[in-house]
Amino acid sequence: MRNWIDDLRHGLRALRRNPGFALGAILVLALGIGANTAIFSIVNAALLRPLPYEDPSRLMQVWHVPPAKSFPGLTLFSVSPANYLDWQKQSTSFTGMAAYGGRTFTFGGAERPEAIQGATVAPDFFSVLGTRPLLGRTFTPDENLPGGAKVIVLSYKFWRDHFGSDRSIVGRDITINSQPYSVSGVMPESFRVPGWAQVWVPLGWTNEERMIRGNHNYMVIARLKSGVDIHQAQAELGGISRRLEQQYPEDDKGWGATAVPLREQLVGDIRPALLVLLGAVIFVLLIACANVANLVLAKTLARRKEIAIRSALGAGRAAIVRHLLAETMVLSVAGGALGLLLARVSIQLIAKMLADRLPSFVTVRLDTQVLAFTLVLSIVAGMLAGLIPSMRFTRTDVNEALKTGQSRGSSDAGGGKTRNLLVVSEVALSLVLLIGAGLMVRTLWELRSVKPGFDSANVLTMTVAIPRDKFSSAAGQVNFFQEILQRTRALPGVDSAGVIDTLPLDSEGGSHQPFSIEGRPMVPMSEQPEVDVRLISPGYLHALRVPIVRGRDFSDADAAGRPGAALISETLARRFWPNEDPIGKHLTLTFSSDVVREIVGIVGNVKLDSLNETRPVDTIYVALAQLKASPGDWHSFGLSLAVRTNSDPHSAISAVSNTIHQIGPDIPIVDVLSMDDVIAQSMSPQRFNLALLASFAGLALLLAAVGIYGVLSYTVRRRVREIGIRMALGASHSDILKMVVTDGMKPIVIGVAIGIGAALVLTRLIASLIFGVRPTDPFTFSAVALILVTVGIIANILPAYRATRIEPVRTLRDE
Repeated sequence: MRNWIDDLRHGLRALRRNPGFALGAILVLALGIGANTAIFSIVNAALLRPLPYEDPSRLMQVWHVPPAKSFPGLTLFSVSPANYLDWQKQSTSFTGMAAYGGRTFTFGGAERPEAIQGATVAPDFFSVLGTRPLLGRTFTPDENLPGGAKVIVLSYKFWRDHFGSDRSIVGRDITINSQPYSVSGVMPESFRVPGWAQVWVPLGWTNEERMIRGNHNYMVIARLKSGVDIHQAQAELGGISRRLEQQYPEDDKGWGATAVPLREQLVGDIRPALLVLLGAVIFVLLIACANVANLVLAKTLARRKEIAIRSALGAGRAAIVRHLLAETMVLSVAGGALGLLLARVSIQLIAKMLADRLPSFVTVRLDTQVLAFTLVLSIVAGMLAGLIPSMRFTRTDVNEALKTGQSRGSSDAGGGKTRNLLVVSEVALSLVLLIGAGLMVRTLWELRSVKPGFDSANVLTMTVAIPRDKFSSAAGQVNFFQEILQRTRALPGVDSAGVIDTLPLDSEGGSHQPFSIEGRPMVPMSEQPEVDVRLISPGYLHALRVPIVRGRDFSDADAAGRPGAALISETLARRFWPNEDPIGKHLTLTFSSDVVREIVGIVGNVKLDSLNETRPVDTIYVALAQLKASPGDWHSFGLSLAVRTNSDPHSAISAVSNTIHQIGPDIPIVDVLSMDDVIAQSMSPQRFNLALLASFAGLALLLAAVGIYGVLSYTVRRRVREIGIRMALGASHSDILKMVVTDGMKPIVIGVAIGIGAALVLTRLIASLIFGVRPTDPFTFSAVALILVTVGIIANILPAYRATRIEPVRTLRDE
């Protein structure tokens, strides 16, 4: 240990004598270490740090497994109340199981109504998660009965933002949906289940709701018993599902159940992107280490005689390696400290970019784990940067080194091979990153060229967040929106307007329902095909310019009390009526079995969930005016307005909003966006992947270019005598230029070849992140290879030009 300390002191003194070298090496390492620290801090928060709940490894999300025939491509599905209650009653693998659902509430009065997202939760919800409230209490069993007291639990953020962290809030009434709700408690800041919930209220199922099996609208969390693993729980859920299938074949035939670890469920969508980015920054660090290794190699060559003298005086190989590594360790620790400062800034920027994609429980910070990672990374980087030069010079021939002077023309064949090898590695690693970024560029380009099935230009959208109990009947809600549409269409600059229950490209909303076709054999609901169902008004399709392929659009004649009407998408028409015209045929939505609907039109396919849908979605559109429900089943719900304007849609926001508030002053309006903005938001995951991967690829390219330039500049300086002799013997400037560039390009071409081979394998890992382009796309590979070769040529030209300025006579005299 004492020897290491002495060597570190000696290394620090040596670096002080060469501040330019030290500063360059520290900066290069700081970039690599800082990038790794920033991404690791996010990976640590999302994938490694335990969830902020009691014994989080035993928390599970329980799902239905839908019939593959009815739901092709879907493996997980929301849960029906009756099946959840049977799982809860019959399973022995869990200590607790709780259902929860989503609901939109209106907070405040008519002056400033605000739509807030809430969760309706079963009695055991909070105890299953093992979290106690920060203030007050959660819900009692009696409060979860139908007609129970109106109580509410606040999230920490909602309590802080709306009540200034007032600790006396417990027991006070707040206005929710124009009714007083008593605040029973406030949850801790770390409690964010589900992630979108600002408040929680009791589920309060009625006896009728508890018996529903065919309608799946809820999610379920559960806690495994100690000693029970997930495979046992999944097997038990499968057995329960088979028994339910026999008992209730009409609803449960083909439906299974499974459990997924809660963390896996929460981070499943972003895990691949984070791991790819972590791999990218590791590549950047390796390139930085190769750069520093080349710098150290050049610096150490000037000390060959010193190292030879040490060896001649009895210094062993280990002592020399330790002595040389000490300098790079000092560099790497200093680079790690600077990298930590860079990471602190980068984390804030990346966290903002990821705000909509990171799970709600994720809090990105520089904690002890991240600091330990940075320290270890700095040490590893120092070892990597110093090991190759150290091992290279421990093999130095002592006698040869003692004979050799410090001439610039002294032999360095072994060092040249090592430098070229490092250049090859830098180029190969850079090419892999650049190809990954190129594939993301192609993905974004392909997404922009996708036809969504509608015209987004000059379309304003907004959601009218209707509280659950706002209207006592479906007719009341229909009349409300018909008045909104009538007044909106009369506004100056408005071309057309309509409403829909879920706008296109909203992957979180929409309804999936089974249906049957008149005149075809009846099958149980569990075997009926499920399709997307959208509720629209007349004028909606015109506002979005969704084409009517055949038949007609909805009109005011499709009103309550008139024969039911339906529109279907082209894909649904081809799937179920491949050789006949579906116009005039009849279908029935199973959840509205008392209404037989005539197909009056076929409309163009629309991207409902995302632009990168690989196949069109079968869709049935039903008329808003024909919405009906029995009084016991009716609950109000929000609808989205689509308004086509004759100019910039943002200019119509004020007029349309005021129109809505004139009709419903206590109803909040949310998600006010142009349709172009909706499309842009749907591509945000791909833009995020591109931005970060391109940033790291650009950094890698810059480091590689600097490394190539540095190596060739050093090589030219070492070959001054050789170049002088060649020029004295008649070599022209073009001959020298060609020789230097050719020698410099050899490792670059080899690196490109190796990088292409590596990319052919590694790009398959990002297949789930790209769209419309193959992981081995030849155009991307060729373009990136050409870019890297061009950069290599540019990095070679300046040193090569300097070589042509050598004066042979003066050089030979100096040597």
